[in-house]
Amino acid sequence: MSALAQTDALFFDRAGLDLAALRRQVDDTLAGADDGELFLEYRQSESLAFDDGRLKSAAFDTSQGFGLRAVAGESVGYAHSTDLSNAAVARAAATVRAVKAGHSGSVASAPAAGGPGLYTDANPLGLMSFEDKVKLLAEIDAYARAKDARVRQVMASLSGEWQAVQILRAGGQRLADIRPLVRLNVSVVVGEGDRQESGSFGTGGRFAFARVVSPEGWRAAVDEALRQALVNLRSVPAPAGEMQVVLGPGWPGILLHEAIGHGLEGDFNRKKTSAFSGLMGQRIASPGVTVVDDGTIADRRGSLTIDDEGTATRRTVLIEDGRLTGYMQDRQNARLMGMEPTGNGRRQSFAHHPMPRMTNTVMMPGTHPREEILARVKRGLYAVNFGGGQVDITSGKFVFSASEAYLIEDGRVGPPVKGAMLIGNGPDALTRVEMIGDDTALDPGVGTCGKDGQGVPVGVGQPTLLIDRLTVGGTGG
Repeated sequence: MSALAQTDALFFDRAGLDLAALRRQVDDTLAGADDGELFLEYRQSESLAFDDGRLKSAAFDTSQGFGLRAVAGESVGYAHSTDLSNAAVARAAATVRAVKAGHSGSVASAPAAGGPGLYTDANPLGLMSFEDKVKLLAEIDAYARAKDARVRQVMASLSGEWQAVQILRAGGQRLADIRPLVRLNVSVVVGEGDRQESGSFGTGGRFAFARVVSPEGWRAAVDEALRQALVNLRSVPAPAGEMQVVLGPGWPGILLHEAIGHGLEGDFNRKKTSAFSGLMGQRIASPGVTVVDDGTIADRRGSLTIDDEGTATRRTVLIEDGRLTGYMQDRQNARLMGMEPTGNGRRQSFAHHPMPRMTNTVMMPGTHPREEILARVKRGLYAVNFGGGQVDITSGKFVFSASEAYLIEDGRVGPPVKGAMLIGNGPDALTRVEMIGDDTALDPGVGTCGKDGQGVPVGVGQPTLLIDRLTVGGTGG
C-alpha cells in the first residue's frame, strides 16, 4: 500500500477529515501568500529502559495533529492543534491568515513528487511483542555481566517510532511519507577498586527492530560499550595545550555537524549571522575537503523520502575541494535568497514550523590510509569518540569532549586519556585539515540535532582527519 493510501486511511477514514473541504480551506488560507501548507501527522512511539537487572521504565505514546502555515515575505503565520477536524483547521486558518495583511503574493510552485521510498514503511512497534523486548534487554544485561567480572552496572534501552505524515498544498497537491525509526543503546560501568569508568554504544536507523535485536547486532553493541569502558578504566589524564589532533572516522563527524554544518543552513546565511555568510564560491577549507548533506541514503537515521514541506531530499554539495558551493535550504529561505530548496525543511512535529536542518552530513574520503596519517604526528591526540559539545553559530567557536581518545607519540597510538576537550573554531579548523583518510564511515545511527528548541534525527560521517594545531583542554601535563 502506498504512503498516500496509508495516510488517507489514517486521516480521512479513521479521523473523519473531509478531504474536499480541506483542500478548499488550504486554497483559501494561502490565497495571497507566498507559500505554506497543511501538515497532518500521526505518530506512535515506544521506549523501554533496563537498569540494575530490572525493567526501569516503559512508555507508549500515540499523538496526532496538524500544523497550518502561511508564509508572506519573511513573516510566517503558524497554528497547530491535536484536534483533527475540519472545524479546528478553520479556526487555525483564521489565525494564520493574519500574516497576509497588506501582502499580495503568488503561492510558490509546488515541489516535485518525491522519488522511491528510502526505508521500509513497516511499523516497527507491531513486529515485536512487549514481552520479547523485555526479554531481550534482560539478555543484554546478563551477557554484559558474564563478559567481564569488572562490570558493575548495565543500562540498556530500546526505542522505536512510526510517523505518518501527509502534506496538503494550494492547488490540491498531496504528498505523504511513512517513517519508521528504531534505536538500541547500551551503557556499561566497570570498576577496579575505587575507580569506575563507563562506555556506551548505540545503533539504529529507519527500519524495523530486526536489525538491532538480532543476536549479532545486540552482542556487538554490548561488546563495543564494554570495550570503551575498559579502555577508559586504564586511561591517564589528558594533556593540555595546542597540538595536532587526529579525528577518527564515523561518529567524530559530530564535530563537523556542529561546528560547520549549522553555519551552512540557509536561515543563518540569509540573516548573515553565520561565520560563512557572503562566502559563496570562496575557499573556506583546505584543498581536498568536500562535504555533502545527503538525505537520500537508504535506511539512515537522517534520511527522508520527502522533507516536512514535501520537497524530495537530495545530495547537496556544501563544500567542494575546499570551496563553499551550497547551503541547506527550506522553501522560505531558498525563495528569499534566490536559490532552490534542497529538501532540508524539517520540523520536530506538527506543533513546530519547518526550518533548514541537516539530514546526513558527511565529509568525503581522501587518499591517505589511517596508518600514514598517524605516522605524521610527533605528539598529539587521537580522538575516536565524542560526547557532548557546544558551538556558537555566529563565531564558529566550539568545545567538544572526547569520550575515547589516545595520545599519539612518534607516530604510534599511545595510552588512552581521560578528560580531553577539543577547543577551536569551525571555519578555522577547516583550513587546518592537513590529511584526509580514505576510510569515510557513517555513524551507527544515534544522532539527534537540536535547533531553536526542536530536535530531529540526523546522521554524520567522515574519514580519519589530521588537523594541525587544535587546542586540547585537559588536566595532565
